Amino acid sequence: MVQATPFLLVLCLALGAQGLSEKKCSLTGRWVNDLGSNMTIRAVNANGDFAGTYHTAVTATSNEIKVSPLRGSRGQGPNQKGQPTFGFTVNWSFS
Repeated sequence: MVQATPFLLVLCLALGAQGLSEKKCSLTGRWVNDLGSNMTIRAVNANGDFAGTYHTAVTATSNEIKVSPLRGSRGQGPNQKGQPTFGFTVNWSFS
């Protein structure tokens, strides 16, 4: 969860801007944080479900860090403040 925190902050800031409608919300693409970790989200389906990969650049060992799969879901409508919501989990793959 520690490595996901910077991504959540960046995504919340990017998607939570005032006046951003749900139609303008696009999660697809490559997201990179200031530590060099990156997350790639593929297309979001009609149900709001999406999948992708997460590759962390942060480690406390010399072992190879593998790309890890992620799954998530975008809310079907905006929250009470009119902002889009989403969540995701990462299934970590370490060697």
